[in-house]
Amino acid sequence: MLRYTLHRLLIMIPTLLVISFITFAIIKLPPGDFLSNQIAELKSQGDSAALEKVDFLRKQYGLDKPFIEQYAVWVGLWPTEHGFSGLLQGDLGWSFEHDMAVKEVVGDRLLLSFILNFSVILFTWAVAFPIGVYAATQQYSWGDHGLTFLGYIGLATPNFLLALVLMYFANVQFGLSIGGIMDPEYLGQPWGWDKARSVLEHLWIPVIVIGTSGTAAMIRRLRANLLDELQKQYVVTARAKGMPAFRLLVRYPLRMALNPFIADIGNLLPSVISGSAIVAVVLSLQTSGPMLLEALKSQDQYLAGSFLMFLSLLTVIGMFISDLLLAVLDPRIRLTGSVAR
Repeated sequence: MLRYTLHRLLIMIPTLLVISFITFAIIKLPPGDFLSNQIAELKSQGDSAALEKVDFLRKQYGLDKPFIEQYAVWVGLWPTEHGFSGLLQGDLGWSFEHDMAVKEVVGDRLLLSFILNFSVILFTWAVAFPIGVYAATQQYSWGDHGLTFLGYIGLATPNFLLALVLMYFANVQFGLSIGGIMDPEYLGQPWGWDKARSVLEHLWIPVIVIGTSGTAAMIRRLRANLLDELQKQYVVTARAKGMPAFRLLVRYPLRMALNPFIADIGNLLPSVISGSAIVAVVLSLQTSGPMLLEALKSQDQYLAGSFLMFLSLLTVIGMFISDLLLAVLDPRIRLTGSVAR
């Protein structure tokens, strides 16, 4: 198991490098960059002092170099005039639009994004697991039909549309504003009990909105897998020998049916992250989604790249956790990768 864990950890390094290259290439696809557009505007205004500062930033971050050198500077594999800096050294770069370091711009947004995405995953598991088990063990009952109907509604309803509907009814029926992830007075303030409580009070709405579609899909998948296991011969044999129904369910078929459930950790994170970005814009959440969209629109490459790498890191970590849990859960998975003879 230790060898398998180390192997998976080592695979994460080249995976993140490839992701960083693809991310940087996509960000650089549009012609020009933030500074080139600003230079053109400053030249038309004749602001020589600001023009010198922009030119200094271009040289400091290697924006006057070829694409490969720019990527190497961003990652931290190529020295600049001030030595090595970049992602590997913990330097996220400079936000040209906000005129400050990316670390200062992102502030609480990355932490709030992590809290939101982690809460959505916990919500998805907590709701999908018992409902999926109930729907499979009570096949074709009224409860199964009702939950199946609700699951189809959840799959068919876009997250942003559900957010808009909730905002409308909360405002019209109750006169409440459900936007934001905390009260406005706590924005930019240091963390404390009051700020944490405000986040928890606002968190449940985006968690339900974002987690609805993922929960519905997980219920359907777990139900189908468990039904397949319950019809296999070893379950019939165990029933014939008089094994109690609950013990039989927990010991054998449920354990085997959890494999896709656990494997979906890595697949669930990208969908949660992409869904949270759109919902964050609709609900005015102070997470990474709205700022990422603005950074992409303004071609603020280091700010956008830092957000995308953070989200990619969460996805890779999710895949790593799912692989480890699968290896622990199912002894049929061969950790060595060899073929049984």
